[in-house]
Amino acid sequence: MSAAPTRPVSLPRMSPFLPLPLPVSPCFRHMTELIRKNHVYIAQPPLYRIDVGKETHWACDDAHKEEILAGPRANAKPEITRFKGLGEMPPRTLAETTLDPRTRTLLRVNIESNLEADQTFVELLGKEAAHRYRFIMDSASLAVAEDLDV
Repeated sequence: MSAAPTRPVSLPRMSPFLPLPLPVSPCFRHMTELIRKNHVYIAQPPLYRIDVGKETHWACDDAHKEEILAGPRANAKPEITRFKGLGEMPPRTLAETTLDPRTRTLLRVNIESNLEADQTFVELLGKEAAHRYRFIMDSASLAVAEDLDV
């Protein structure tokens, strides 16, 4: 494993704003022991690229972005790019920020409750669209309008 920073992420991830990646589903369904032995990781791509002068900073969330923006001098004009998905990220940037073992951030996958994790996968990745619809409707009140990128 690389020397890159790692943070645990637990199953289920019930936030509609930070969903589990689809590749975790087969690991959970068919290779649970790999997760239990801490062998499953998710590479976390940055959400923001922040260019200030000749410096480039990468932020994984809004709080990290604000922390970076608090640092430059007052007259600096940061240029902020938000990535909505990996498809919007140029291949070279993806390789440098998410795939390179020296610079990527890895999230270790944990299962806190088999029952809750299974229920989450059935709701969000199962065949019944009504389950996903109910989850979205129940979770919609958690969204903050200013944070939505529409």
